[in-house]
Amino acid sequence: MQMPKGISNPNNKVYRMKQSLYGLKQASRQWFSKLKDTLISLGYTQSKRDYSLFLNKTSTHITIITAYVDDILLVGSDYKEIQYVKQHLNENLASRT
Repeated sequence: MQMPKGISNPNNKVYRMKQSLYGLKQASRQWFSKLKDTLISLGYTQSKRDYSLFLNKTSTHITIITAYVDDILLVGSDYKEIQYVKQHLNENLASRT
């Protein structure tokens, strides 16, 4: 293995990871925790029967979000709410590189 150009390496050592961060058990928990906190801040309530189910009901509309591993299903009767949630999740949960 070689260090990328421009990175100083005075001891000429390179570390190899045995497992990526994405594959760790804690990674999915941290992702779900951030998703949950974000949805609750948007006014969604988490189901007590299925912790991966979130609901947002008004007198005229309902929006339902469910998450499985790293997939999200978003359905509802208010197109503007769906677009808003998608934009908000993209801004707050998208990976930063």
